[in-house]
Amino acid sequence: MKFRSDPTQIKGSVAPVITPFTSDGTLDLPSLRGLVRRQLEAGSHGISIGGSTGEPGAQSVAERIEAIKAVAEEVADAVPFLPGTGSAKLGETVEITAAAQSAGADAALIITPYYARPTQEGLYQWYATIAREFPDLPLIIYNVPSRTAVDIAPGTVNRLYRDFGNIVGIKETTKDFEHFSRVLHKTGTGFLVWSGIELLGLPLLALGGRGFISAVSNLAPAAVARMYEAWEAGDHATARELHYGLHPLVDLLFVETNPAPLKYVLHKQGLISSARVREPLTALTAQGTLRVEELLREGSGLLDGES
Repeated sequence: MKFRSDPTQIKGSVAPVITPFTSDGTLDLPSLRGLVRRQLEAGSHGISIGGSTGEPGAQSVAERIEAIKAVAEEVADAVPFLPGTGSAKLGETVEITAAAQSAGADAALIITPYYARPTQEGLYQWYATIAREFPDLPLIIYNVPSRTAVDIAPGTVNRLYRDFGNIVGIKETTKDFEHFSRVLHKTGTGFLVWSGIELLGLPLLALGGRGFISAVSNLAPAAVARMYEAWEAGDHATARELHYGLHPLVDLLFVETNPAPLKYVLHKQGLISSARVREPLTALTAQGTLRVEELLREGSGLLDGES
């Protein structure tokens, strides 16, 4: 929690680690801890868990809290830790966020409430309630309209930022790049914006973004971290080279619903005990496996340990 007092230190490549399960579907905490250690060794600038890549909707509140505590112990303040703690239910969101705060999280990612499709006023009140509940914890709005069926408007984001000092940023997982720009235009670059869309991470830096929370860092953590570092160092040619080099691995993630392809690869690499995803997701199909293997070969040069 040493970064909690200054969330501007949360920048660069924040890895949204998967939640591994055993072959019988239970939480695999040893594999999870190993994945976190791998990210730290590869140079990732932060760690997250419990976003879309972590299958939070398929876990109980107790399981999510157990995973958060395990990751917090492994991170041990080496880098910022910002778990996803949101739910479609306010009570669950408060419970998980409180547990994350106690575990030492530096900030909490709060997803827009899904399924209900609230109005902008409803979204404002939702985040306002959480902000009042946790005045000492930095909160990051998590906007992912493809998953939640609601898009938080730049004006609502700005209103929350102006009204609550602990609402410090947003993870934008939308392919509407104009949305990124309008959020930053309204809030100013003091507001912290991360991209959750892999291929918009590098372009966001040119607008004043803080970095990316990119699922491809599960496959190529060192390359994703280097891309940010190269940009910050003014070596834009290297940053672009890495950006384009990551394209096959980004495509791999979405051959079928993320994180099934990702778990297939990590299991194949011996990094997790099982490729198990929880229902309603399913394991890769035969056709999907062939396409994943093809993209894996194409992007092998940037796989962790290969470059």
